[in-house]
Amino acid sequence: MKIPFIEFEEMDSRLSWDGLTDALAEGHKLPTASIADGFAYRGDDTLLSRAAWIDGLGVAVKSATIVPGNVAKGKPMVQGGVMVFDDEFGTLEAVIDFHLVTKWKTAGDSLLGAKLLARPDSKTILIVGAGTVGRNLVSAYSTAFPQASFMVWNRTASKAVEMAQELSKTHDIKPVEHLKEAVAQADIVSCATMSSDPILHGDWLHAGQHIDLIGAYRPDMREVDDTALTRSSIFVDSRATTLDHIGELKIPLADGVISKDDILGDFHELVAGTAKRSHDDEITLFKNGGGAHLDLMTAKYILREWNTA
Repeated sequence: MKIPFIEFEEMDSRLSWDGLTDALAEGHKLPTASIADGFAYRGDDTLLSRAAWIDGLGVAVKSATIVPGNVAKGKPMVQGGVMVFDDEFGTLEAVIDFHLVTKWKTAGDSLLGAKLLARPDSKTILIVGAGTVGRNLVSAYSTAFPQASFMVWNRTASKAVEMAQELSKTHDIKPVEHLKEAVAQADIVSCATMSSDPILHGDWLHAGQHIDLIGAYRPDMREVDDTALTRSSIFVDSRATTLDHIGELKIPLADGVISKDDILGDFHELVAGTAKRSHDDEITLFKNGGGAHLDLMTAKYILREWNTA
């Protein structure tokens, strides 16, 4: 049997944010995933492999090469694929474009967090970071908060202007220059930056906000300061992914600013309803850490949609 390769252009327009978040929620009703990550190196080049097996769902292995020198040669720096295996026999079912899975997994992770934690009446959403993820977040958030308007802030202001102009035909969105003032106006703040030092300060936050943190992925990276954490009710997509590996929580845990008891729930508990926003004035903070289990849930959703065509 020929194994299909599912390309970005073939499937991107056939997926939906509601369909994906439903799939992520259903995936978190299953047993906790077994996860393994691996790295190989050649000078400045990296091979990243992330694998997950969820009993009742199946297996995914997401592998990518990161070759910085490709940029000067007009080639993509990151290339890869996701192999999807069936649960019962371990049979290879498909290979899916790396970028398709990553796009939908990353923004879908944050969207599910907002659906479960943000106030449903949220009307103003601030996107911090005008890159590809920021653009995807506007698309994702607008499905769950259709009446919301968007602001976008970027350290290089021209990038925020460019993003707002690009999306203004389909969304109510404007660039903003002053981050502190924009945070004061926002019901939801979603950070997708490459910052190593906190750019979002807890003194800026106000009652009822939902804070979504995406950008930090290394042990030395943070997007919010200690005050933001101590003023908020903290939730994560996965404790295993976020607490010991990402600086956003790893550093303040090591410094004693917060304890693991301050992490009030992950997706398993949020989906089950055993963790949730407790009142309208609560500041909820959600750390999107990604993880191979979410790649698996996303890949299975993509494969299911591909099979129904």
